[in-house]
Amino acid sequence: MTPLLRLYKPLYSLALTLGFFGSAVAQIPREFSLNDAINFATQQNLNVKNTQLDALSAEARIKEVKGLALPQVNVGGTVTYNAIIQKFIFPAGGFGAPADSTGGSGSSGDDVTAIPFGVKLQGNVSANVNQLLFDASYKIGLKAASTYRELAQKNITASKINVAEQVAKAYYGVLVSEERMKLLDLNISRVDTLLRETRAMNTQGFVEKIDVDRLEVQLNNLKTERQNVKNLVDLSYYLLKFQMGLPINSPIQLTDRIETYSQSDLDRAAVLDSAFDYGQRIEFSTLQTQINLADLDLQSIAKQYYPRLTAAATYGHNNGRNSFGDFWTTQWFNSAAISVNLNIPVFDGFQKRYAAQQRKITVDKARQSGELLKNSIDLQIRQATVMLSNNLQTLQNQKRNLDLAQEIVRVTRIKYKEGVGSNIEVLNAETSFRESQTNYFASLLDYMITKVDLDKALGKLYTGQ
Repeated sequence: MTPLLRLYKPLYSLALTLGFFGSAVAQIPREFSLNDAINFATQQNLNVKNTQLDALSAEARIKEVKGLALPQVNVGGTVTYNAIIQKFIFPAGGFGAPADSTGGSGSSGDDVTAIPFGVKLQGNVSANVNQLLFDASYKIGLKAASTYRELAQKNITASKINVAEQVAKAYYGVLVSEERMKLLDLNISRVDTLLRETRAMNTQGFVEKIDVDRLEVQLNNLKTERQNVKNLVDLSYYLLKFQMGLPINSPIQLTDRIETYSQSDLDRAAVLDSAFDYGQRIEFSTLQTQINLADLDLQSIAKQYYPRLTAAATYGHNNGRNSFGDFWTTQWFNSAAISVNLNIPVFDGFQKRYAAQQRKITVDKARQSGELLKNSIDLQIRQATVMLSNNLQTLQNQKRNLDLAQEIVRVTRIKYKEGVGSNIEVLNAETSFRESQTNYFASLLDYMITKVDLDKALGKLYTGQ
């Protein structure tokens, strides 16, 4: 080995090691609790990012309104080439012009004089400054802009609440599906053990071949069901990552478990807090902001009856020559003007009056929408409360059925092994147990989804920023 290779061999080995571990680290699933998943989604979900862009647009709109009170400066210039100079017509001899320069018709009464008025080249350059001094509607515009900022922030919160709802439901869907698959694995293991024992008993002549076939059919059905549930788990993960704003192929691992939610926790979650404020619902809070905006719009119409005062200043240079060279080399003449403009509205054909009527109707409609929204919120809370109570009762019954079915399976298997029970009894007990498992997890998922709906109805689903 050459000295150069000997020198770089440790570095080469280190690079290989780091590369290996780097790829391994890249494949480690990222862990998420439910709260972590919601917090991550409220930062990465594209719908939330779009509302944040809307908030940035609102900030730009506010600065645009504020810019109306700043000086408005314009600089411009023109150069005009008069290809044919316009002539002004005067009576013959007018302004001291000779009579023979008229080109008249020859009749003394029709003799006129045509004099060129202007030069070949004309140009001017000027700067204009306009400043708003007083406009009663401007302050209303500033208030409206500030309220618009508040509305944009509330839209972000509303978007985050919707994302939190979807993430929570998807998260619970994954947990329930994974628990179903775990129980299916246990069922497969139990039936597989029973199948091996039955085959051994069939070999010894204690049971018939049909008993073995029945168990094999049941085992195959369980494996098929497990594959279906496995596909459902994968789909649930895809849905969760989509709601979180994660790439579909990013590996993740959920840290929450169904068993952490004890029955007492589920029962306690169904107990409602009697205190409720409509302001906790972002929809109601947003509507109040929209009412404020509509009211400011109405006020701005009334302020348009006030006088408007502006100031303007102009400074510029101009020149005019017949020769192109003289146009640029001779002196340009400057000019300046300062003006104050007062505009007092007197009569506009009742336009502002009818515009104010339209704005007033908009405010009234928004307030009525607020009352309608209150009733809608009350209905949502009542519906979610009833559904949660019903689902809790169903969940409790299904849990009881699951425990009973599990006990029946245990007893029938003991009877079968001792020769006092039949294979049919075992199969029926296993089938009932699987059905009770499916029913239990379905009712558990229904309960958790309904709990999410109730939390949203009460305005408690997401309170972060």
